[in-house]
Amino acid sequence: MIAAAAAVGLFAVAAVTGGVLYLLGRPVHASAAPLFAQWLPHVGLGTPAALLLAALVCWHGPAVAARLPWRPLLALGYATAVAWTLSLALVDGWQRGVAGRLATRYEYLHEVPGVTDVPAMLAGFAGRILDGQPDSWTTHVSGHPPGALLVFVGLDRVGLRGGGWAGMLCILVAGLVAVAVPHTVRLLGSDPAARAVLPFVVLFPGAVWAGVSADGLFAGVTATGVALLAHGVTRGRAVAALAGGALLASGCYLSYGLVLMGPLALAVVVLADRHRRTVGWAFVGALPVVAGFTAAGFWWPTGYHLVVERYYQGVAADRAYGYWVWADLALVVVAAGPVAAVILRRTVRAGWRAVVLRLPDPERAAWLLPMAATAVIVAADLSGYSKAEVERIWLPFTVWLTAGASLIPAADRRGWLLVQAAVALTVNHLLLTGW
Repeated sequence: MIAAAAAVGLFAVAAVTGGVLYLLGRPVHASAAPLFAQWLPHVGLGTPAALLLAALVCWHGPAVAARLPWRPLLALGYATAVAWTLSLALVDGWQRGVAGRLATRYEYLHEVPGVTDVPAMLAGFAGRILDGQPDSWTTHVSGHPPGALLVFVGLDRVGLRGGGWAGMLCILVAGLVAVAVPHTVRLLGSDPAARAVLPFVVLFPGAVWAGVSADGLFAGVTATGVALLAHGVTRGRAVAALAGGALLASGCYLSYGLVLMGPLALAVVVLADRHRRTVGWAFVGALPVVAGFTAAGFWWPTGYHLVVERYYQGVAADRAYGYWVWADLALVVVAAGPVAAVILRRTVRAGWRAVVLRLPDPERAAWLLPMAATAVIVAADLSGYSKAEVERIWLPFTVWLTAGASLIPAADRRGWLLVQAAVALTVNHLLLTGW
């Protein structure tokens, strides 16, 4: 309770400080600081479904997770996570909450009609990153490698055009985290630990931003990559490791920041007791992705350096590092929920007992995976390249904080699930989020 209260207090201080700075004429450039949103109390089409799903998962989730066979449980978890994310998006309505999210002039779909030659687009991609040119990419396209734009171009080419299809793709892929995270914990830890994780990742508050943002899609892709890597190095399956490496490499061409999935991948290898040599197949899987983009004319380091320059051509130049370096961490309290503070406290204690005191440690995955995610979040925070909007940008990292849910006593889990659901429902009904 103290850990959660401290986390909520951090968010409150960030909100008050943002308001005070605005009154002093030094705005932090987030409409509902620290959240990138607008104050707009409302209900919508998705409200009844969201309330019903929250009640069902909070009341029955832990019991169902404990007794249902594993594969049907994962299928149910995926379906419920998708329904939860979609219902939250529909609180804002179909057009405003789903179909219109990725169709603004700042988003990927704005550039899709202009991509008539994919090889030419890839070859000239870096030359259009900087702002102030007649053919500069729009904000989100310029801020990411070309893989993100290619996803939506591909969707358009197969006939699934428009914001509705793009939004549903993001929601469907984001739902994969409800399979990938608990399955990874099961492979590297134990079945009871994985079953404890599943209700928390299903009812993840970050679903508010996963539906609809491309970062939700990024989270699904990279989480699946980690799970496949875990399958490869624990079961000795070269094909799984190969696919995991390909997905994690693809993540680096979806968003520059996803190179930070490296520590999570390393944690998987450390936790694997057998078949560690299989990790070599992950590098084999990554090579064609890197080679393909490079051969097409996009050199990742060049794109990264240009995007840093573009970053400071926009509003990031006016967002004070001194505020956002700690206010971003306050946003984790909302995106991952207050239970993240509870898990982190217990993670530190479990890690101390295992590493320093050298006590028996049957559940290393329950503390090492959240610790790796925390290290990634801190690195991203200190870099200064994620000032604001991290409630969606850090989705690929924050979902892994739920991997430590088994550290919470079983008797307390239902109460914390209620808290998690309440955070998501409150944010989505009081604010109109940017995504």
